[in-house]
Parts: sequence; structure tokens; C-alpha cells
Amino acid sequence: MTIDWLHFTPWAALSGGVLLGIASALFILLNGRILGISGILGGLLTPRMGDVSWRIAFLLGLMSAPFVFSKLMPATLIQVPRIDAGYGLIVVAGLLVGLGTRYGSGCTSGHGVCGLSRMSPRSMVATATFMAAGFLIVFVIRHVI
Repeated sequence: MTIDWLHFTPWAALSGGVLLGIASALFILLNGRILGISGILGGLLTPRMGDVSWRIAFLLGLMSAPFVFSKLMPATLIQVPRIDAGYGLIVVAGLLVGLGTRYGSGCTSGHGVCGLSRMSPRSMVATATFMAAGFLIVFVIRHVI
């Protein structure tokens, strides 16, 4: 295994993880809810009275954060990600992730961050499953195909 040192970003990954952990902890402490993106989005598909505005605000904040960050930070600190896939493959991958989050009753942020920190057995199984599936797919794409 080799590391692509030009694109290795441990400090960005660490700071993003710390921010996600803090946000998850604050969300459950202040709202009593799990910070799972698929659950927040899914709640808009079957809306309940008084439950829509915070979900929309959260998702708008989530989507606008990269734009705000790009305006506040110097251009030299921003790396544009390179995705070696066409739009069709990205759409299929997104649909498969969406299907997996519905089938697994949650997403990586819900199970991997919030569930594991609460020692949830279901989240442990879900996290182990999606991590193993991710490792397998990367192995197959890089070494078999």
C-alpha cells in the first residue's frame, strides 16, 4: 500500500472529525436527537407539524457550508477534490448509499459517530458492515477490475 502524499490531509481530516464530534454532541444535548443526516432528510419526506423548519435550516446550512468556507479561507488553503467518475456513476453511487441508509436504519454520521459513542450494538454492526463493504469495493476496483 502506498500513500498519495500530495493529497494526504491528516489535519483537515482530524479537524473535520473533531467538528463533527462536537456538532453531534451539541445536537443530542440541545435537541435530544441523533445527528444522522439521512434521518434528518428522511423526516422531510413524511413531515410532522413543527418538525420541518429546523430540518430545512440544518440541511441548508450543511449545503451552504462549503460555499461560505471558500469565501472565508484563502484560495491557497482550499483543495478541489478530484473525482474520477462520470455523473452517471456518481448518481448510481448516491442512490445505492441512500438505499443502504434506509436499509441500515441510518447513515455513517448516525451510526458511526452517534451510535458508536452511545455503544449501540446495532450501530456497531452497521458501522462494521459499511466499513467492510467500503474496503471490499475499493479492493475490487483497484486490484480486480
